[in-house]
Amino acid sequence: MGKLQEFQITLNSNKVVYSPGESISGTVKISTAQPIQCKAIKVNCHGSCGVTNKVNDTDWLEEEQYFNSSLSVADKGTLKQGEHIFPFKFLIPAIAPTSYEGPYGKIMYKIRAFIDTPRFSKDYKTEKPFYMLNNVNLNDVPEIYEPNSSTITKNFSYMLVKNGTVVLVAKTDQRGYTEGQIIKVSTEIDNQSGKNTGHVVAGLIQRVTYHTKKPTHEVRTIAEVEGAGVKAGKRAEWKEQIIVPPLPQSSLAGCNLIEVNYFIQVSLKYPEMLLTLPIHIGNVAVDPSLRPPPPPKVSKTPKTAPTPAPRTTPASPTSLNVPAATPPPSASPSLPPRPAPRPRPRSMCVTPSAPPAEPDMMGAGDRQSEEIPTKIHSQHQGPMSPSAFSYAPGLVFPQNNINPSAPHFSLSTGATIPFFSEGNGPPVPTTCSFILPPDYRSSANPHEPPPSYEESFLTT
Repeated sequence: MGKLQEFQITLNSNKVVYSPGESISGTVKISTAQPIQCKAIKVNCHGSCGVTNKVNDTDWLEEEQYFNSSLSVADKGTLKQGEHIFPFKFLIPAIAPTSYEGPYGKIMYKIRAFIDTPRFSKDYKTEKPFYMLNNVNLNDVPEIYEPNSSTITKNFSYMLVKNGTVVLVAKTDQRGYTEGQIIKVSTEIDNQSGKNTGHVVAGLIQRVTYHTKKPTHEVRTIAEVEGAGVKAGKRAEWKEQIIVPPLPQSSLAGCNLIEVNYFIQVSLKYPEMLLTLPIHIGNVAVDPSLRPPPPPKVSKTPKTAPTPAPRTTPASPTSLNVPAATPPPSASPSLPPRPAPRPRPRSMCVTPSAPPAEPDMMGAGDRQSEEIPTKIHSQHQGPMSPSAFSYAPGLVFPQNNINPSAPHFSLSTGATIPFFSEGNGPPVPTTCSFILPPDYRSSANPHEPPPSYEESFLTT
């Protein structure tokens, strides 16, 4: 081990997840076998973001720094043989964004310690990561209470001959969700053609944009459900649900290089139709009681035109005592003839008319709506560290081929690290809410789909 036997950073209460505006404190422990000449012992608190366009590359193309504070805990002198403990404390700025780690970029925070030695001597350094969680209150997101729906229409055609149209309507129950909540997706398909449609698919999509001179976009399907198609001339409804797993929040406030967005994507395989419904993922759920009241309805009563008062002619001085002669009932006042109206040009005559009804659309309103059965319900997860979920009850993962030096976290959905390790011991879970669900496809316990659309109303 040489002169230095132990050089370690310990955070108070073993806390690793912090919020902006908090203070982070701990100690630096140094154990030496022989005296060490040093110029200074410094502790640094650093937060930054870096992005690139190559997978798992740390040669960043763009970087931004959130804070970089240093503290000198010992001046120039001799570090005697034995054990030494130096305390430190830093204040985290209120603008620090939430930690994030993806294949093309990172938002990272570290505590670093340095022992500066004289010239021609070996310098020593160590570091310890910590993680930031900036809660997102969905009630503060603009338009979070607005309806979330979309419609698309597509024409069927074969050999340049129109065969009919298909109307796809999709909506969700709200615009914002938190971990564990259920997204209720309602879809209506009106097949006004003579052909059967392909199956319908709804998925929760994550899109991460890494801003460089040429931005990199990473799109991943988090969860997906699939339903049957709709027969020719039929109208059908499909109601399904998607459970929100632990995911990074939509807003990385304070970060200008990484952008995270989520949306529900509903599509038909045939004809090719696709629409998206943007949603937000946060930490504080939407509170229905905070929904602003709807604007008052304005009554649309028809306004009656005021009745004009009868016209009176001023009386002449000679007719004050003489009653005016009344004309006979059949008599009518003589008016000058009106000029004949000029004919308008043909280009300005617009006659509104409805297009002729197509044969396949006649009687569309009389058709009863059917229900589409669900065929597949799946969670899409990427490769992850088995040891990350070794503490979950009832889950057993094979421990073969585990690299102890590999980072103990999952990059499948870009979530932050849910646990940490001290020394050579096993990983210890933290209270961080960004713990990804295990990949049940490789486990002995199958993944159970969420409750049916109707059952969820009985449990809420």
